[in-house]
Amino acid sequence: MANDTAEQTAAPEPFGFQNIIGESPLLREAVRLAQQVAGARRTTVLLIGETGTGKELFARGIHYASPAADEPFVAINCAAIPDSLLESELFGHERGAFTGAHARKQGLLELAGSGTLFLDEVHHLPPLLQPKLLRALESRQIRRLGGYDEISIECRVIAAASPILEQVVTSGEFREDLYYRLNVFSIFLPPLRDRVEDIDVVARHFLAQENRENHQTKEFAPDAYAALRVHRWPGNVRELKNVIERAAILSADSSLVRGEHLMIQRRTARAPAPDAVGEIRIPPGGKLLDDIVAEAVALTLKLTGGNQAAAARLLGISRPTIAKKMVRPSPLKSSVA
Repeated sequence: MANDTAEQTAAPEPFGFQNIIGESPLLREAVRLAQQVAGARRTTVLLIGETGTGKELFARGIHYASPAADEPFVAINCAAIPDSLLESELFGHERGAFTGAHARKQGLLELAGSGTLFLDEVHHLPPLLQPKLLRALESRQIRRLGGYDEISIECRVIAAASPILEQVVTSGEFREDLYYRLNVFSIFLPPLRDRVEDIDVVARHFLAQENRENHQTKEFAPDAYAALRVHRWPGNVRELKNVIERAAILSADSSLVRGEHLMIQRRTARAPAPDAVGEIRIPPGGKLLDDIVAEAVALTLKLTGGNQAAAARLLGISRPTIAKKMVRPSPLKSSVA
């Protein structure tokens, strides 16, 4: 099993709620809800937040504050595994279930035991797997691929998704009944731009980490604080961490991190796109919306080197939508006015 798609952890020390930095009311309310649901061992939790807001950190906090803290914490990113392999990863398979299945394999729902299975980017779950996950959550039983026996599962499921989840539910790409089954207890993780009062605190935390690792004693200059506060942080805490790490390197000859050391990417709607791979042209006679969408998907896939998950994130749609829109409308359909 690839380390970047699924992992099992037994060490709770780095993953408690104490590692969630910030005192803004929005963040503390999210932590309060997470602490409250941690004691409900089986309750399914849905974490909603933009990329970089700490969804996995919250999931681990819930797990390690729960009565199942000594049980496994198993994480999988639903967008990082090809659709053809995801079912086997989640549910396991019997020997001979498909070409290459040379031995029985337990799925992550089994491997999680009485602990926690964390489904990150669950809005990318393929449509064919959604009813299987729904059945598993409702019956607490699964079948391995190629198997006939019902296997009981005991784990809690914590799912995480971006705010796009409600859109894919409305469009029919994500089952409404599965959405409600996952949304037993939802927690919204606020973006960093909505908790400006935490930016200084989080930045100092990351700079302190850099100081410890590099045996330095750097501090922020006033102009650095000013630059940090005005940025919108589309990548949230993850982006801030990367900016501080780079700044610590760029200020190697100084004890102060100044504004000039903060390599902040400022994105605007009118900014030129140096990596642009093409443009969509609309002729005088017009063009069907389906054709325009298909062209946008094709260009974005070219930009991402064919990575459907990355293209879906850039376009703000789900991976199943990408797959459907990759096929251009037929000439017959396009000719209909």
